[in-house]
Amino acid sequence: VGSTQRFGVPLGYGGPHAAYFATREAHKRLLPGRLVGISQDAQGRPALRLALQTREQHIRRDKATSNICTAQVLLAVVASMYAVYHGPRGLRQIAERIHRQAHHLAAGIRDLGYRVGPEYFFDTFWVKAESPEQVGQIQERAAQRRINLRRIDETTLGISVDEATTSQDLRDLWEIFAGSKEPAWDPEGLSSDPHQSLPPQLLRTTPYLTHPVFNRYHSETELLRYIHRLQSRDLSLVHSMIPLGSCTMKLNATAEMLPITWPEFAQLHPFAPLEQARGYQTLFAQLERMLAEITGFAGVSLQPNAGSQGEYAGLLAIRRYHQARGESQRQVCLIPTSAHGTNPASAVMAGMQVVSVACDRAGNIDLEDLRAKVEQHRERLAALMITYPSTHGVFEEGIREICQIIHEAGGQVYMDGANLNAQVGLCRPAELGADVCHLNLHKTFCIPHGGGGPGVGPIAVARHLLPHLPGHPFLPGCNGPVSAAPWGSASILPIAWAYIRLMGSAGLTLATQVALLNANYIAKRLDPYYPVLYKGPGGWVAHECILDLRPLKKSAGIEVEDVAKRLMDYGFHAPTISWPVPGTMMVEPTESESLEELDRFCEAMIAIRQEIAAIERGEMDPVRNPLKLAPHTAEVVAADHWDRPYPRSLAAYPLPWVKERKFWPSVSRIDNAYGDRHLVCSCQPWLEG
Repeated sequence: VGSTQRFGVPLGYGGPHAAYFATREAHKRLLPGRLVGISQDAQGRPALRLALQTREQHIRRDKATSNICTAQVLLAVVASMYAVYHGPRGLRQIAERIHRQAHHLAAGIRDLGYRVGPEYFFDTFWVKAESPEQVGQIQERAAQRRINLRRIDETTLGISVDEATTSQDLRDLWEIFAGSKEPAWDPEGLSSDPHQSLPPQLLRTTPYLTHPVFNRYHSETELLRYIHRLQSRDLSLVHSMIPLGSCTMKLNATAEMLPITWPEFAQLHPFAPLEQARGYQTLFAQLERMLAEITGFAGVSLQPNAGSQGEYAGLLAIRRYHQARGESQRQVCLIPTSAHGTNPASAVMAGMQVVSVACDRAGNIDLEDLRAKVEQHRERLAALMITYPSTHGVFEEGIREICQIIHEAGGQVYMDGANLNAQVGLCRPAELGADVCHLNLHKTFCIPHGGGGPGVGPIAVARHLLPHLPGHPFLPGCNGPVSAAPWGSASILPIAWAYIRLMGSAGLTLATQVALLNANYIAKRLDPYYPVLYKGPGGWVAHECILDLRPLKKSAGIEVEDVAKRLMDYGFHAPTISWPVPGTMMVEPTESESLEELDRFCEAMIAIRQEIAAIERGEMDPVRNPLKLAPHTAEVVAADHWDRPYPRSLAAYPLPWVKERKFWPSVSRIDNAYGDRHLVCSCQPWLEG
């Protein structure tokens, strides 16, 4: 287990940072999260894909290995590029310089008469003073030079150096411990031995980072070109809308993103004294108040690092509440089949027993089944987890009655905030009857998804749950933390703060209204071609809709994956497929998309339906057709040999406007079964990008 923060990622007052862990072969299929594995494409070329079930926790629910949904992908990319740029020799040089600095400083302080330890260290050591009074004097001199020293106990201080430590920093530190003694120590006179305070038996002798990618791009120009080459293979919002349901892929304005680059936010240590972080503290207080007002709750914790972690923190607050009331037997968590996929896994992680509640044909919670389950588990009922609007894309008509049923039985209502994009400014979870709600700031409040993360999942709670919010040992009088830092991924909170302040109450409300309008526009336009599976009263949907593609398998042998792959030829990222209902597509346009872009997406979907109709009429081969053989790469289309029973133009430019804004997929159809059999990427040289 480790953290990649040292690999070029700012401290950010606690995050976001990408962690990692590795395991033996025997445990690889129990790993939470997602793994990149090796497969091959339709041309037999090696290709990378997410191995096993890419949304395992959504599919296996309470039997999932974890509730992990958000991965810190963006931070992992930062760390990987740090390794690419420096390479094995550069990283070793950095590490050896850090160690020489630490060893030399420790020796200089030891010469002043202090006890210094331990015997072996890399970059961090402790200094033992004679008395607490001497420690206070040292810290006072350090504060005058704007340096923080970690106080380990009454007479011991800790010092760490890193690659940003300068010779002047070393001189300042020595003089702080020297006090009034005349400086006679040269920080430039570093030992030539880079391993003096390291145990010889632990020194690495085997090679590392041997892949060509870590040994090629060591100039800024070459690294820039390499990164841009990788970037050009990713379809993002700069190309077209990304209609992923339950993900809210919104525009991230430049003005919102700028503050995370400011050193005042990016370079602050997570355990800096609070008086040195007053700007952050003001921002936290304001953001908490704004989120509390938006949700109607009494208080907010910003600590959870992701929506899944917010679920866990919210359920822990509910458990603590029951325990404080002497009702620790309340451990049953009711979860409807329409709830967000991570809910059951989160409940298991929080030590609860999951009991499913059925839904009716319209996608709403079956109230009779709910009442029966409540009655069956009344004495042990801890909570109901509900997603509103539901993952079926409809507003639960009986939401207040549902909450009342749970409360009358002594339970609490946890509302999953994944779909808060359909609520902001129109209704508030607390007024609907919920007791706790997590908020995905990387969805509703515009923090970028970053290819899977970073995410932030604060929880808002009713007044009776305030004493049970997660805390941190760094702060007085607290519950246990759910994150390593007191305020989680603090450095990206300015994005959500700026979004809310820039939008204002009127703007936030309008955004919700347009998101609902856009979803209903798509639902109405596509319903004649792909029936909308669930609708609310009057035939309306919420902020997303589920398109039913299941009949196409019987009529034309077309799977939902075929439509998803064909959409790539039209320049679109596919919507969420086969979740929450197998054989369906969940579409969420958000408020960020214009009518022109919505029409382009609808035209692409309608054109694909016409291609399917040609298969149904026998005018296209049921196996060798543009859907089954999609996506079409430039290499395939431009090849000298073309043996497919449809023209190249249909493969590459199925609609006229595709020509002027073509995004070429870089990989053909991938063999999923092959990928699941070859789980782990062994980084062969052909993967050099």
